[in-house]
Amino acid sequence: MNAETIFSIVNTIALVGWILLVFVPRWNWTRKIVLSGGIPILLSIAYLILIVAFFGQADGGFDSLENVMKLFTNKWAALAGWIHFLAFDLFVGSWEIKDSQEKGISHWFMIPCLIFTFLLGPIGLLLYFVIRFFAAKQGDKE
Repeated sequence: MNAETIFSIVNTIALVGWILLVFVPRWNWTRKIVLSGGIPILLSIAYLILIVAFFGQADGGFDSLENVMKLFTNKWAALAGWIHFLAFDLFVGSWEIKDSQEKGISHWFMIPCLIFTFLLGPIGLLLYFVIRFFAAKQGDKE
């Protein structure tokens, strides 16, 4: 299988996970395949396979920004890096949903968090922590 095909497959799998989190977070299948960690685990397996197959074949390293940039000139290293983002961001989105449900935070507040986590990872997580902080303060007043 070529890198472009794998890229398309993992993107589709991750997008399905995000759609389920945004639109049907309490659905039984969302719990089974996303909130359980299923899709992030699947993406992590794809990542592991790429790392085992291609590690050391790219120029660069992790010791400087310039060397990290060199790593991503190799399509297999770039694909592995992309899958890394997909897996971790979806895992964070899943955690946000589970945590918000435990804390009774309205799903309407979660939708922007999920969108930002999907598109801009840490910004979505930061937004969730801000909402979570104010939701906790609101709960203290009641």
